[in-house]
Amino acid sequence: MESDRYADLTSGVQIHVGLLGRMSISRAGRPLTLPASRKLRALIAYLALAPHALTRERLCELLWDIPNDPRGELRWCLSKARCLLDEPARSRVRTDKDTVRLDLTDCYVDVTDINRWMQQGLPTLGTERLRALSGIFGGDFLEGLQIERSPDFQSWLNAQRRRLRACHAAILEHLVARLATGSQESFSCLDKWLQLVPFDLRVHELVLQALTHRGRLREGEEHLAATVRAFELEGLDSVPLRKAWRDAKTRAAGHSGPEHTLLCAAGATLPASESDASSSGARRASIVIMPFLDRSAPSGARGGIADALAFDIITRLAKLRSLFVIAQGTAFALDQRNIGPEEAARTLNVDYLVSGSLRRQAKRLIVNVELVESRTARIVWADFFDYSLDDTFLALNEMGDRIVASIDTEVEMAERNRAILKPPSSLDAWGAHHRGLWHMYRFNRGDNELAMQFFKTALRLDPTFSRAYAGLSFTHWQNAFQGWGEEHQREIDLAFETAGQSVFVDDRDPAAHWAMGRALWLRGERDQSLTELQRTIDLSPNFALGHYTLGFVNCQSGDAKAAIDSSDHSRRLSPFDPLLFGMLAVRAIALVRLGRFDEAADWSLMAVARPHAHAHILAIAAQCLALAGRVEEARNLVSTLHKLQPSYSIDGFVAAFRLSADTEALFRKAAERIGIA
Repeated sequence: MESDRYADLTSGVQIHVGLLGRMSISRAGRPLTLPASRKLRALIAYLALAPHALTRERLCELLWDIPNDPRGELRWCLSKARCLLDEPARSRVRTDKDTVRLDLTDCYVDVTDINRWMQQGLPTLGTERLRALSGIFGGDFLEGLQIERSPDFQSWLNAQRRRLRACHAAILEHLVARLATGSQESFSCLDKWLQLVPFDLRVHELVLQALTHRGRLREGEEHLAATVRAFELEGLDSVPLRKAWRDAKTRAAGHSGPEHTLLCAAGATLPASESDASSSGARRASIVIMPFLDRSAPSGARGGIADALAFDIITRLAKLRSLFVIAQGTAFALDQRNIGPEEAARTLNVDYLVSGSLRRQAKRLIVNVELVESRTARIVWADFFDYSLDDTFLALNEMGDRIVASIDTEVEMAERNRAILKPPSSLDAWGAHHRGLWHMYRFNRGDNELAMQFFKTALRLDPTFSRAYAGLSFTHWQNAFQGWGEEHQREIDLAFETAGQSVFVDDRDPAAHWAMGRALWLRGERDQSLTELQRTIDLSPNFALGHYTLGFVNCQSGDAKAAIDSSDHSRRLSPFDPLLFGMLAVRAIALVRLGRFDEAADWSLMAVARPHAHAHILAIAAQCLALAGRVEEARNLVSTLHKLQPSYSIDGFVAAFRLSADTEALFRKAAERIGIA
């Protein structure tokens, strides 16, 4: 049974730390009396959730704003914390030189428990587990605790409260989805959800559905009217609410008996102008980038570097054209109304949220960024960036590059993983496209064929989907490059034709020009290929695959040093890219052309070690090893290569690439030495 599988995690745990509601600590089930010091409670909470040890200097900066001895105050708090948490045979307050941490691995901390289940993924949890998680929320995070003269801690506290409210809302949303529509428990969960995020469109839609399901149309009208007024007072769009009410009544009329149908017909009608604002084209994942918090600025101050960084990320993401990006004005307006990032994401009904903070420390700028899936409150990606402030504009530019490329990669991966779990018959164009990407990036003939079919499905559902054409072009490119297709020239022609359709549909999509650049290379039109690939970079400097493919073309017969620069830049932008093996192999080929064989061998081995490295990558590595004099290692790789593809030959390798004459001669000599006939 699920209740047995998810036994109470607090049973048998000696120390229980409660951070939801008013802070509490209990030992063996008996609550301990906490000292009155607010800063002691703040210190324990902060250390309990810190991912690593913190310096005493950082803790003093965080909590103490006094002219005398903050380290003395810290020592007093740590001694009191030891009284609460340590045992004779178990030290939990750990100090090492100038750092402090809490080791609570054998304790139960309610927020840590919440975090663990959230990262596992709410869709995977059963009803009983969702009920149990909802029950943990006995109040706000550190309820009643305020430390006004510690702005950095207060910012952290507010962020934690917003995040945990979003977690609770996400848990309630998934729990409501498991409960019977209109049940008493369902209404109770909806009420809690409304209190947490009163401007979340989804909860209002479900309330209206539940009321119509129970035939409580008058209450539905009253709820709609009150909600519309509240939305309009905040300057928010109320049209989706009216549409939700219209749809709820239509569904109720269509699925109920005559009496219920008459009740629905008696409800107030909406003006004709409140029409459905449906949009054409494939759905794209949506994202909002909220203003970053400047922890070094005076409390309440806005503008400056923090806002500039958020605006830069919005602009660069929009240029990628793979996501629906909420405009800066909307995101910043919600922030100015004191609507936190998590609630803003639910208000806007977007799929993903990016938020962050920055602070200046000496001559360095430290930025923390989080990408969150808004409907599950799951942290998809988080990172921090530490740059010198000697050149602020250069630091912001490099940070913007890395953040945007990471967001693009992580969202695409999350969407691919989501699509692969859905039945193929239930996929829309967006889902079919990402299911195609999942297969495409496995780099084998069978998956390439499946990818082709999913891209065709996406285009059947939406003939104006530029990225699906680009994906389809890549599958034909793979057939030609890998020698998988029965008609080589036909595959080249199809790669070019579908790339042209991608450009025609959206001339500003960097992926479209990327597909065209690859197709032109296949046709032997190197100069035109480089021009098209440069267009990709001009459209979006953060498009990692554009930089990689520029390197791919140049490493074979162009500027070898430029190829290395392109390879390095693509890896900086997308360090976990599905095509990372290709980025590494590009560098290896370029190093061969520069006569740096030992380096080429090392880089080629890194390429082989990446997931889904195909036969050509193994061949490149084997030949680089041979050129470096590492013949035995090379022959071992050739043995692996021939097991993977028994008929692999040097003629096939040379036919796949567009190598300069001297580079071809080098690879043929290496192949002969290690038995690639």
